[in-house]
Amino acid sequence: MTRLARKRLAIWIALGAALIAGGIALYFWLKPPIPVSSATSDGDKMKFQTSGDKFMEYRGDGAWNEIFVKGVNLGATVPGHFPGEFPITEEDYLRWFRQIDEMGANVIRIYTVHNPVFYKSLVKYNRDKVDDPLYFIQGIWSPEEQLIELQDAYNPGIKEKFHKEIEKAVKAVYGDLNADPVPGESGGKYTANAGPFLMGWHIGTEWDPEMVDNTNKVHAGTEPYKGKHFAAKADASPFESWLAELVDQTAQLEKKYGWEHPITFTNWVTTDVLEHPGEPLFEEDLASVDATKIEPVNWEAGYFAAYHVYPYYPDFFHLDKTLETIPEGNDYNTYKAYLKQLKAHYKDIPIMVTEYGVPSSLGVSHLGRGGRNQGGHSEKEQGEINVSLTKDIYDEGYAGAILFMWQDEWFKKTWNTMRFEIPEDRRSYWLNVLTNEKLFGLLSLGPGKEDQIIIDGKLNDWAALPEGEVKSWENPVPGMKQLRVTHDEAYVYVGMTLEQPFDPKKSQVYLGTDVLPGGDQPVNELPGKSLSEGLEGMVVIGTDEETQVKVAPSYDFHQRLYGRYGYWMLDDPTAEQKKQFRPWKLAVSLTMTPPDTRFANPFMDMTVGKLLRGTSDRNSEAFNSLTSWQYSGNEVELRIPWMLLGFADPSSLQVIDYGPLKKDRTFATTKTQGITFVPWIKDRASGNVSWPGGAGGTLDLGGQPKYTWSPWETVKYTEHLKSGYTALKEFYETLPDHRSP
Repeated sequence: MTRLARKRLAIWIALGAALIAGGIALYFWLKPPIPVSSATSDGDKMKFQTSGDKFMEYRGDGAWNEIFVKGVNLGATVPGHFPGEFPITEEDYLRWFRQIDEMGANVIRIYTVHNPVFYKSLVKYNRDKVDDPLYFIQGIWSPEEQLIELQDAYNPGIKEKFHKEIEKAVKAVYGDLNADPVPGESGGKYTANAGPFLMGWHIGTEWDPEMVDNTNKVHAGTEPYKGKHFAAKADASPFESWLAELVDQTAQLEKKYGWEHPITFTNWVTTDVLEHPGEPLFEEDLASVDATKIEPVNWEAGYFAAYHVYPYYPDFFHLDKTLETIPEGNDYNTYKAYLKQLKAHYKDIPIMVTEYGVPSSLGVSHLGRGGRNQGGHSEKEQGEINVSLTKDIYDEGYAGAILFMWQDEWFKKTWNTMRFEIPEDRRSYWLNVLTNEKLFGLLSLGPGKEDQIIIDGKLNDWAALPEGEVKSWENPVPGMKQLRVTHDEAYVYVGMTLEQPFDPKKSQVYLGTDVLPGGDQPVNELPGKSLSEGLEGMVVIGTDEETQVKVAPSYDFHQRLYGRYGYWMLDDPTAEQKKQFRPWKLAVSLTMTPPDTRFANPFMDMTVGKLLRGTSDRNSEAFNSLTSWQYSGNEVELRIPWMLLGFADPSSLQVIDYGPLKKDRTFATTKTQGITFVPWIKDRASGNVSWPGGAGGTLDLGGQPKYTWSPWETVKYTEHLKSGYTALKEFYETLPDHRSP
């Protein structure tokens, strides 16, 4: 061999060795760290296990310790997107994992299979903290729409689809999946093995009680399912037997990867195992799904019960006298009383509450005892209530509490505003703060100008907004030097500079709003005067008790939906009431009348158009997330939720029109040309009104300030940890690492 050949051979050997070494290094870098684990009798790995009613973690050296599972549910999207788009990035996940971990949580629950980036990011995050990793519970989404439509869980198409979803979930967790992209579903190449960081499996969604009842009737006499790892007991219902098969299939598939984890299925109060004599709706006690009717037969990791339990739904939480057993303050803690009853049934297996919480929203949709309503809370109040609920769950001996929710979710809907959000496929493009379901998060995902315009009564920060984003009008009415308007995804912002310092004891400022032809004249507020076009809304600015957005009587969504030409749960307005602009209200409970319900319950509503004076400055001790206005000297500043001005979707310029309700009691919309503002000022002492019409008796709205904007297809949003994050962190710090030695 020549010297040159030997030299070339040496180079190739060196290069080969370097490649092999690099490959080995890359393998160990990509290979997930393995937390210490125990072994089952047949040699599979096991990190978590149930024992009696306890949830156990293996800590090494043969030691199993009981733990309290504490964490948050994590959604699959961010503003401007729907869940099926899976837009969350690795940067987002890593930032959120760190924040969740630093809060003191030990688990994240996800509802369905996320894109590969979730599992890759979690493995990456845990790489350097193998002794104390952040775990996750993998949810498996059910064919929810088909179950409700077909009302039969045993339908072959439903079973096939559910079984495929289970297979997808197991393979995704263990990095053994290549799923072709399908619109509305996760997909891609899954290579990260996140199995070592799995805490358990959570199968299904909240079950429709009529579907459960029908399944049990249609399949009465079905033999209880007997599987390799799980079985239905002899007295299990057909639906419970169907669930046993799903649980067993999950176990069989996971077994192939050499692991066992505890398994549960989703349940909620509507299909719980208790009877509720104080519940007016029959369907809330129509069907029961009992986790004790399924048992592991060859699954050492065990099995547990999981419930979604909120303090305001169903209605029996504030109506059922049998739950008035635990006095608290001037009321009763019916939530804790319910938890006590439910735990008494599940005394032999662990039970977790895997959804609970209240939102920080202006809107309210259900009432709870002790002020634990579904909405109407500031971020501070939300945090205090969430901590109290967590404490109730812990004190009643539950194995875990997983809060709903980590991040706010703009795409969500709720029953008492969904008819006003049109078109529904654009909900994620704007933030309706009247829809409480959007604002459950510990992490605020706020509108784009939240950090740019601080509501504090001082307008100096408006000058920093980009050119063209603010429209202003000089001297729009005697007594007002300037009117400024801008907007973002949640609010219309209004800034007014008056000629004199504002004193709500001496004067009131009004802003009439017109968004489409029609409307009503403000005859009580502008006596003897008329407008060329009626108004849809009116902003009243005065004392704290007076300041609110009112709605024109002929435009009032609430009266139109629940009055004579809708559900007819509200009385007809009197002749005088037909002239009055009304408080903006939302229904919180509908009229219930036998024989359609067990007993009668009246229609209930709440005023949501009140504007709270305060500051939106998160750095201030006086910060209140519900703040809508403030004044300082001669400056007045407001942010008005879009829906209070009649908007069904500001991103596409849609407002609710004046047409009659459709047959299915839905509204129609029309495209607005903008918001026309009509300002006037009333002196309290003299009763004199300063208005744009001067000495004339009629005002042409064509010459009034008109705010216009372009439709939008992308959104900007802010990200802030709510005060409830810190409150929950402080509570977690009071809990022991292990519930028993």
